[in-house]
Amino acid sequence: MFQDLRDSNSSEFQVSEFILMGFPGIHSWQHWLSLPLALLYLLALSANTLILIIINQEATLHQPMYHFLGILAAVDMGLATTIMPKILVILWFKFKAISLPECFLQMYVIHCFVAMESGIFVCMAIDRYVAICRPLRHPTTITESFVVKATVFMALRNSVSTMPVPVLAAQRHYCSQNKIEHCLRSNLGVTSLSCDDRKINSIYQLLLAWTLMGSDLGLIILSYALILHSVLKLNSAEAASKALSTCTSHLILILFFYSVIIVISITHSAAMTVPLIPVLLNVLHNVIPPALNPMVCALKDKELRQGLYKVLKLDMKGN
Repeated sequence: MFQDLRDSNSSEFQVSEFILMGFPGIHSWQHWLSLPLALLYLLALSANTLILIIINQEATLHQPMYHFLGILAAVDMGLATTIMPKILVILWFKFKAISLPECFLQMYVIHCFVAMESGIFVCMAIDRYVAICRPLRHPTTITESFVVKATVFMALRNSVSTMPVPVLAAQRHYCSQNKIEHCLRSNLGVTSLSCDDRKINSIYQLLLAWTLMGSDLGLIILSYALILHSVLKLNSAEAASKALSTCTSHLILILFFYSVIIVISITHSAAMTVPLIPVLLNVLHNVIPPALNPMVCALKDKELRQGLYKVLKLDMKGN
């Protein structure tokens, strides 16, 4: 599809592939980054696979909250796998070329996974809101049917709303420059090489960020503000502490996810004297959360931790 759009856009000469240069400013020694990045990628795959196994095997974890966590684990693995293998190939074998259709396809998949992760955080926030603020309604409201419907809705929302990003990028005319001075297939990074006006690409990227990610973040903030308001009205400090403890791991994941996105947006929009910083932040944002999310959840969630002990056949005495 992207190939057809590109071919129909102009009869003039266009480049047939992009060259991903890697990390700007450190091309001579960037291969040394391959080891920590490969370890983080393997950690992300193994840790999230373990989370899925635990949730599948432990009957006590067959609850909506853990179903959302399992979906998040699958999304994390998909996001890391979309980005990391190509980066490692560049660093290890210097295979830097990528065809335009492949580039636009990966651009679309990355946008879908990032938006899906944001959407799952919204679902997890709604689950915690109903569980704490409307506990009597939780068993009938947040059901397995709700999990399926919410997941399908988020998947459709993200796949449709992000489709214009690669479509608009494919309609640009790439007639001279084809070297991308980093290792990411980002929308603005790719379209900056086009020979025609890319204003519509920038406008839609900004619109997508504000409407999709902005609305998700707004719903999450509202949910946790209502949770905090409800908890502060509890007479028992122990009950308040127990209620908040069920949200701790979610809040850590959410804060890390959105804070890094905000930092990346600021560094991309500012005139950075060191272009390596936003590129490195972007790469790490797509591999560190998938690697750390399972560990944060396992450390903060008692049921998940106990399931981990059972799967690994560890002694649970004293835990």
